[in-house]
Amino acid sequence: MEIKQVHKATCHCGSVELELRMPNGLVDARRCSCSMCRKRGTVMASVEVENLMVTRGEEFLTLYQFNTLAAKHYFCKRCGIYTHHQRRSNPYQFGINVACLEGINPYDLPNITVTSGVHEPGEGIGL
Repeated sequence: MEIKQVHKATCHCGSVELELRMPNGLVDARRCSCSMCRKRGTVMASVEVENLMVTRGEEFLTLYQFNTLAAKHYFCKRCGIYTHHQRRSNPYQFGINVACLEGINPYDLPNITVTSGVHEPGEGIGL
């Protein structure tokens, strides 16, 4: 499994395509225990906001926000796959769905940390 410095990510149906600049590889791969992350069950990694570009299908992205409306969760309107979110805890970062990275199987990643988002102030608002 190779994490490239510039990596492509797509939703399930391919309508949405992202280009991710990942100079340090897969940074901070984790799961979160907040209400949103528990239900979607996604392994996420971090990229700085300027390192994520929507290269195709921006019109197919839909935004979901809840509670404080600070985090911005993006999903494909066609297939429903969560691709990324702008974090509440660090709005200068996106959390990316590792399973959307082309050629990467999140089940092959060892030792995925689970962060305690359920105990954060404003639980369930997207670490």
